Amino acid sequence: MTTAAHKVWFISGTSSGFGREMAEHLLLRGDKVVATARKPEQIADLVAKYPDTALALQLDVTDPESITAAVDAAIEKFGRVDVLVNNAGYGLCGAVEEATEEEFMPVFETNVFGLIRLTRAFLPHLREQRSGNIVNLSSIAGLIGGAGWGYYNASKFAVNGFSEALEAEMAPLGVHVTIVEPGPFRTEFLGRSGVVAANQIAEYDATAGKSRVYFIEQSGKQLGDPVKAVKAIIAAVDSPKPPRHLLLGSVAFNRMSARLDLWQSELAAVKETALAADFDQNSLESK
Repeated sequence: MTTAAHKVWFISGTSSGFGREMAEHLLLRGDKVVATARKPEQIADLVAKYPDTALALQLDVTDPESITAAVDAAIEKFGRVDVLVNNAGYGLCGAVEEATEEEFMPVFETNVFGLIRLTRAFLPHLREQRSGNIVNLSSIAGLIGGAGWGYYNASKFAVNGFSEALEAEMAPLGVHVTIVEPGPFRTEFLGRSGVVAANQIAEYDATAGKSRVYFIEQSGKQLGDPVKAVKAIIAAVDSPKPPRHLLLGSVAFNRMSARLDLWQSELAAVKETALAADFDQNSLESK
């Protein structure tokens, strides 16, 4: 097994944001990185700067043939991949009724099915190695839903469920799965990496409309520092026991803490109803 400082990383979506920052940080410390993007010319400078340890590949996670070609090229170049980082993804802002199928289906193709396809392509290699890490970028929006983010929420909730099941299957084989759940970070998420539904319905101005205003006005003002986030993700992978869930940023942590308190009160309120829904134990024992 390779040391913490000499892993081979495969990262999707490295043209900007967390992916780009992570690739640069890893290459600087001496790791090997397969950097991927739909337009590989955007990451060609990484190979120019690190010709022996960087590989730039074209990858469209919505294209199965593109995935196969990239995975094969990565294994051929470095012989193995120790860490898969599913970073490619984007957001869609709009009420459930406002967004069209043409707008929301590509979100699922990228955020969910693209992540699943790329992960599955690496599973035989990781299973054979009996070691490795899979890092899936979700979001606090994958734990807590909010008006205006329904389709993005749905895609990231799917990532969480998929990742938890995958972790249960891969842990006995020596492969760790970590779900990263950031709050708002100063990346391109509210810029070129996000989409606002074209259709706007006045009745949703007080709910989804507020998210639309946030989307437009908060780009570049987010509290989260991408450099610190990337260092935290790398540290999690390097740790002897990587966390299953890694919340990042004060917004994510505080929102999740408040949600856990709410769930506790809701559980207490429905406890009697929930437990009473089982078959009566006495009637079962009498049969």
